[in-house]
Amino acid sequence: MLGIVQVLNNNCAIVDLGKGRQALVKGRGVAYQKRKGDLLDSERIEKVMYLATKESQQNLAFLLKDIPINIVTTTYEIIDNAKSKYSYQLADFVYVTLADHINGMYKHLQNNTYQRTPVPDMQEQYPTEYQIAADGLKIINANLKVYFPKDEIKSVALHFINGRSDSEENSSGNETSQITSDLNALVQSILQKNMLLRNGANQNFYDRLMIHLGYLAERLSQHQSSNERTISKIEEEMKVSYPQSYAIAHEIYTAICQELDADLGVNEELYLLIHIQRITNEEEKKAE
Repeated sequence: MLGIVQVLNNNCAIVDLGKGRQALVKGRGVAYQKRKGDLLDSERIEKVMYLATKESQQNLAFLLKDIPINIVTTTYEIIDNAKSKYSYQLADFVYVTLADHINGMYKHLQNNTYQRTPVPDMQEQYPTEYQIAADGLKIINANLKVYFPKDEIKSVALHFINGRSDSEENSSGNETSQITSDLNALVQSILQKNMLLRNGANQNFYDRLMIHLGYLAERLSQHQSSNERTISKIEEEMKVSYPQSYAIAHEIYTAICQELDADLGVNEELYLLIHIQRITNEEEKKAE
């Protein structure tokens, strides 16, 4: 029997595993007429997704604020599958970025505004990530009762390519805190200079950028290598498609490297570009 931390709906809840550990559990009627503190019948549980770190627990709470529960649980199921089936280690920020992507694509499908992704096919370079993404598409279509086109495998795979982590992360408190403070101040000054302020229209994407900067600060404080997995072809295409966003992202990237004496690796500029484009909502520039 497991104690309920939070009921998400009749079929899903967060449970306490003891010693500060939690898990997201799914099962038909598993939380029906249950409340916080009640016990769940473990025989009704069909799926358990462990929230192994404080960051994953915090990310779940953050996602539940503005993304439907079924999309959040689907995201966790995809990542849990990657970890259990492929022993694939991921940074915690992938929960946020992948859920955000699935939610966006789901809305486009519902509104008949879906367009093919500009992400190039890199299956030969990243076969494991593409297999994880293919599994993920099956999970999405089954859980959400939609049909995500196979072209979306490339986009889902990109989240795993970007988020791979080959080592356990142990933060070094004070140094991380100082770097986070310096990093946030530097980035926000550049955003303000370019008139990019947090508002009702962009607040979710703005907050996601801040989460990304938090993980970046932690990596810099630990003096970790960038674990470079070059995806320059994607960056070149986005640079042409979103020139204004690229200019801001490049300014941020250069400032961090110079003013914080940081070795970011070339892929970090792409990650910043993706975040900035979402904040600016810059329309794609079509090739002439």
